[in-house]
Amino acid sequence: MNLLSWQVAAYLSMIFAGLTAVIAKAGLKNVSGTTGLAVRTIFVTIFIGAVVLLINRLDDIHKLTKKDVFLLGVSGLTTALSWLFYYHAIKIGNVSQVALIDKGSIVITLILAILFLNEPVSPKLILGGVLVIAGLIVLTLK
Repeated sequence: MNLLSWQVAAYLSMIFAGLTAVIAKAGLKNVSGTTGLAVRTIFVTIFIGAVVLLINRLDDIHKLTKKDVFLLGVSGLTTALSWLFYYHAIKIGNVSQVALIDKGSIVITLILAILFLNEPVSPKLILGGVLVIAGLIVLTLK
């Protein structure tokens, strides 16, 4: 049983992601982005491990196939690379600009979801993607 709808979960994700960027920028005052990311990742690992234990999801482990582990591992690698570049960018740039450009990843996600996950295409989806690209262009104009 899902306790939250996908929409509520997505908005909560948005709120916490917004908090994350500003809090991380403040926490990088005296250290490199890489060091800050390492500390953050340790906390994430401990917290998610506790959540898995708390909601008793260890039984999911036996359901993983080799392909699942590979794909989740590749996803972890791309997450790590994204975070490394993101933390470097927020360390030296304005977090408000970096976060907006980072969210341009939605366009890549839309394209890949359509191509590889066969998710449906709608005029609303296309318009949203075009507006994100337009926003990125506005942000990068000098």
